[in-house]
Amino acid sequence: MRFGKPIPLFEHLHKTFGPIAHYNFLGNLIVFVNEPEWIQQILVDQSTSFIKERTLKRMKILLGEGLITSDDPIHMRQRRIAAPAFHRQRIAGYAGEIVANAKATREGWHDGQEVDAAAEFMLLSLKIIARTLFDQEVTPEVLSVADEVNSIMGIYNLLVALPKLESYLHWPLPYLSRFRRSRARLDAIVARMITERRQLPREELERRHDLLSMLVAARDEGDGSGMDDEQLRDETLTIFLAGYETVANALTWTQYLLSQNPEAREKMFAEVDRVLGGRDAALEDFPQLPFTEQVFAESMRLYPPAWAMGRRSTQTVQLGPYRIPAGAHFFFSQYVMHRSEEYWDAPLEFRPERHTPEAKAARQKFVYFPFGGGRRQCIGENFAWMEGVLCLATIAQKWRLEFVPRYPVEAEAKITLRPKFPMMMRVETR
Repeated sequence: MRFGKPIPLFEHLHKTFGPIAHYNFLGNLIVFVNEPEWIQQILVDQSTSFIKERTLKRMKILLGEGLITSDDPIHMRQRRIAAPAFHRQRIAGYAGEIVANAKATREGWHDGQEVDAAAEFMLLSLKIIARTLFDQEVTPEVLSVADEVNSIMGIYNLLVALPKLESYLHWPLPYLSRFRRSRARLDAIVARMITERRQLPREELERRHDLLSMLVAARDEGDGSGMDDEQLRDETLTIFLAGYETVANALTWTQYLLSQNPEAREKMFAEVDRVLGGRDAALEDFPQLPFTEQVFAESMRLYPPAWAMGRRSTQTVQLGPYRIPAGAHFFFSQYVMHRSEEYWDAPLEFRPERHTPEAKAARQKFVYFPFGGGRRQCIGENFAWMEGVLCLATIAQKWRLEFVPRYPVEAEAKITLRPKFPMMMRVETR
């Protein structure tokens, strides 16, 4: 297996050894699990026996003690404070921003134009997160946040793989110097935004609807304390990364899959036309677009933005007949599970009807888990579903996107599952 290619390794382990495999790497016991019942044991039933795994903890060099990387009790407190900002009613208020930005993207295209869908949806998602997280347009400063994150993503696998990297981050190696520069710029931008919020009167801060203002204003119900500047910085970067990178990739893969499955695409178009009738989408339309949601769900089955998860055991655990010692590193992959023949009929085929209410009710837990599960399930899941469906519907009102095979279609497993090459698509009037 080539360095930096974890998905082929996971696929090999699953194909060769079945639902569980283990090996030693540099003295560490690595366990790969592809059995939904055991994944539930790790994430839910025995969750107190696990902490974040080393590769995810390594993201702390960028994200600090954010919701993705922190362990309890820090995680529990941060999630408790942040939860009101992600309440369904709060999230619902962003529907207008989502549709307005998707419409602006749509109106910026013309018939016959070729676009890099990955770049277009990254920019669209960035505009949405800029409005909802920072309450501002995509300024050069916000664009620089995305640029610095992309710079770090380019060396992410190397940063994760190197042992004890934290000890020599100060070394004058080119990739480490690039990481330090990018992180310093990110810190400066976020610190300025936090300082601006801190200077607002309490009443004005509480009237604002952007997520950063809500996080600054939020208080722990237990002791009444809020987040300090370092905690705010960590959560802001975490939400920024999770909020624009994941949905942008999901939208890109969805448009590619629709271009390869015209029957499903026409069915989605018919639903959008019937529900919207030419007017702009609104929050109330979200539940009226079930097939569009199923399309988005099936795209995240085949190309889950969060493609793998990891935990480390803090005590001996039992998974079925297997007794596994403390200190073992456990991995399980949405990408591999979502494509497993044991749980999916014709798993490589694009079938949105897999996600009807009846099909979901009959499905075993953790056969499909694009947003994780258990106490640490993605706090922004409701936002992501709403953004994905409303963006798809808005673009579908005017255009179909046809894949142009100028580059190979290959998924690259970084922090998220993104296309390795530009995803060129031709814009055509419906």
